[in-house]
Amino acid sequence: MKAAVYYQTGDPSVLKYEDVPDPVCGPREIMIDVKVVSLEGGDVLSRGAGVLVSTPHCGGYQASGVIIEVGEKVKDRKIGQRVATVNQHGSHAEKRAVPANTSWVIPDNLSFEKAAPVPIMCGTAHDCVFEFGHLKKGETVLIHAGAGGVGTTAIQLAKRTGATVFATASSNDRLEKLKELGLDEGINYKDKDFVTEVKRLTNNKGVDLIIDPVSGEVLQKSFEALAYRGRIVTMGFAGRDFKKYNIMPLMQKNQSITGYYQGAEMSSQRMHDLINRLLKEAASGELKILIDRKYPLAEAAAAHAYVESRQAIGRVLLIP
Repeated sequence: MKAAVYYQTGDPSVLKYEDVPDPVCGPREIMIDVKVVSLEGGDVLSRGAGVLVSTPHCGGYQASGVIIEVGEKVKDRKIGQRVATVNQHGSHAEKRAVPANTSWVIPDNLSFEKAAPVPIMCGTAHDCVFEFGHLKKGETVLIHAGAGGVGTTAIQLAKRTGATVFATASSNDRLEKLKELGLDEGINYKDKDFVTEVKRLTNNKGVDLIIDPVSGEVLQKSFEALAYRGRIVTMGFAGRDFKKYNIMPLMQKNQSITGYYQGAEMSSQRMHDLINRLLKEAASGELKILIDRKYPLAEAAAAHAYVESRQAIGRVLLIP
C-alpha cells in the first residue's frame, strides 16, 4: 500500500510518500480501506518531535473508511461497515488496522469527510467544556486557538449551553468566521493582549473557564484572565513551549487548573457513548464539522505545512 511516512522527526519535508507493507489485522482488530484522514494537531507535533515507534513511521490518529477485514475475536463489527477510527498512529495510509473498540459506525447520512475528525476533535472539545470544564449556563469561557478543530467545536458546545463565548485566533478574518458558530467576542492575539481584552469584556472580572491547547506562555498568562474560582483545562502543546509554571496566582483566588488527555478516557464506555452521540449530532447538522482544505495523501507534507501556518479554520483532510 501507499503511505506518508518519515524516517526521522523534523519539519514537514521529512514526510515521504512510499510503498510500505500492508498492516496485519490482529484478533481484536479491524482493518479498513481508508477513505479520509483527519489531520490532527498531535500528528503535526509527533512528526516534529515525537518518538519513532517504527522506521519508517506512519503517523496519524484518525481516519474513516470501510471495514475490509475483521479479527476472529471481534463480534460487533463486520466487513463493509463505514467507520471512524482512532489509534496512536497509522492513519496516513491507504489501509490501517485498529482495535475494534476504537472504531465507531458512521451514521448513513454522514460523509466520511465529516465523520473522520469527530472522535478526537469533538470528543476532546466536549470533555474540556463539560466533563472537566464544568461549564454552566450564564458563565463565560475563553477558548484559545478558536479557529482550530477543537476550538470550532468548543465554541458551538459552549454557546448552546448558554455561555458567553470569547476566543483567540491569529487574524480578524478567522475570528469573523467564528461568529457563525456562536462566538460572542473574538480576540486577535497578534494585535491585542488577550488578558487586557478579557478584563475589558468582563468588567475586570475575568472568565469562568479557559480552554487552552497552546500551553507555554499563553497558559501562564491565562492565570491573569481567570475570574474568582475560575477553571483552566489545558490539553495540548501547540506552542511547543514546555516551560515550568508558577501556580501561586491560582491559590490567591481559589482557581484551578486541570490537565486533559483524551487517550486516558478512550477505553471508557462513557467516551465510547459520547462519540457515538457526537457522530449523530454531526449527521443531523446540530454540530457543524468545519473542513478547511483537502489534500491528496501524496501531498501530506504540504498539508502538514498548511496546518502549521495557522491559517486553517477547522480540520484539514488527507485523501488516499
